[in-house]
Amino acid sequence: MNEIIISVISLFGTLIGSFGGILVANKLTNYRVEQLEKKVEKHNHVIERVYKLEQDNAVQDEELKVANHRISDLESKLK
Repeated sequence: MNEIIISVISLFGTLIGSFGGILVANKLTNYRVEQLEKKVEKHNHVIERVYKLEQDNAVQDEELKVANHRISDLESKLK
């Protein structure tokens, strides 16, 4: 009889320990996923900003080419 009681108590202890470990591991995994999501969000924001800067730079380069072309035309007319 004592052996049955001890085995039942051991079973409950094992179950509680296992479920506790699973819950702790799950919380840690969720925390890590949240942190990775934050990093990805920051990274994506930086990528968007770089893309916009590259577009702005391309527009400025084109405007500079047009201005240089106009200057060249004016210089050739003055000669």
